[in-house]
Amino acid sequence: MAKLLYLVHRMPYPPNKGDKVRSYHLLQHLMAQGHEVFVGTFVDDPDDLQHLPALRAMCTDLCAIRLDPRMARLSSLVALLTGEPLTLRYYASKPLHAWVQRTLASQAIDATLVFSSSMAQYADTHADTHADTHADTHAHAHADAAASVPLLVDLVDVDSAKWTDYAQRHAWPLSWLYRREGERLLAYERAVVARAQRSFLVTDNEVALFNRLAPECAGRVDALCNGVDAEFFRPQPGLASPYPPGEQAVVFTGAMDYWPNIDAVTWFVQDMLPALRQRWPALRLHIVGRSPAAAVRALAGQAVAVSGTVPDVRPYLQHAAVVVAPLRLARGVQNKVLEAMAMGRPVVAARSCADAIGARDGADLHAAESAADFVTAVTRLLAEPAHAGAVGAAGRQFVLARYGWPARLAGLDRHLAVPGSRAGAGLRGVDQCLVGAAPGSAT
Repeated sequence: MAKLLYLVHRMPYPPNKGDKVRSYHLLQHLMAQGHEVFVGTFVDDPDDLQHLPALRAMCTDLCAIRLDPRMARLSSLVALLTGEPLTLRYYASKPLHAWVQRTLASQAIDATLVFSSSMAQYADTHADTHADTHADTHAHAHADAAASVPLLVDLVDVDSAKWTDYAQRHAWPLSWLYRREGERLLAYERAVVARAQRSFLVTDNEVALFNRLAPECAGRVDALCNGVDAEFFRPQPGLASPYPPGEQAVVFTGAMDYWPNIDAVTWFVQDMLPALRQRWPALRLHIVGRSPAAAVRALAGQAVAVSGTVPDVRPYLQHAAVVVAPLRLARGVQNKVLEAMAMGRPVVAARSCADAIGARDGADLHAAESAADFVTAVTRLLAEPAHAGAVGAAGRQFVLARYGWPARLAGLDRHLAVPGSRAGAGLRGVDQCLVGAAPGSAT
């Protein structure tokens, strides 16, 4: 058993969006292995405050810092003057930094596990609240790390590449801002991976991408793939349909304030839905997910339903004729795809999503690249119910065989097998450390 410091950029409970699903199951896995886990995190959604007692019960100690996304975005602009990535300033907090130092001083922490590169700024006991990302400070980072607690980093995705992708789809000045963020964040990711004992990404493809972008880090990053709770996400005959009788529901699920999801549904509505509705007048796209942005709400109408937050996404998946994931910008393994497959529903996903999970095109799901590809695949599944049923059944079997969470996270365990783990002085009591309205700056 080890004492672990777990630093997460977003409260890992409830598991109601992609990154929180992964961070939650990682926490569950660590606790199941008998480790003592000290969690430092941010609460960026007021609705999550009600879940703090549940999260507190899941770990040894908890520090949760309130973060106002609007204020954090403003505070992050200081990075334009300092040369840092905006992402680091967004998640900068002196109270969290102080809690980390107190925990390291009072508990014999065996290893620090960072979830997303933005939280690595808290992992060095000698670092300022804001990590320096300039190339000429990399040697200094290496020297500091030598005397610090062993560091493991779950990058999840190559976030720097995501910002670079955003730049290609926006006009100036956002294109300049996003390209700058991609460049500065890549420099920071390279420094973090260089000083970490081991780092992880969500797929082999992401590992290969990072190795191309940071060749000096080759061999320091492993794939740690996502899983799915196939017992929770399973077909249940008793689930009532949320759709009107006779409607052909095509469903997209996800957090709808996330730009790749916004882009996906906008693309589907503009470039695919008209052709599908011409062939299938009863077809309606259901966008199911929390916090729909204004651009998503504007899509609602006769052919599009925008649900917002729902108490349980499973009925929407189970009674969908087809589940779509036309993602052009998102990276790595998409939980939405695995969950729909686990529910036994036929899925049409972007080819990059299918490749990331290793699913067979035309058997476990349908892969598509262009709008025409999506229209063709959805049309076939609607026109051939027997084929749709076979794809759904094969998709569930695929998930059962390859994507259970315990098996997927087992790759982390050998890095946490700390010989002769140090016994700490014992807890002083849970230090919940909830700080109100932290803007994301070092205040």
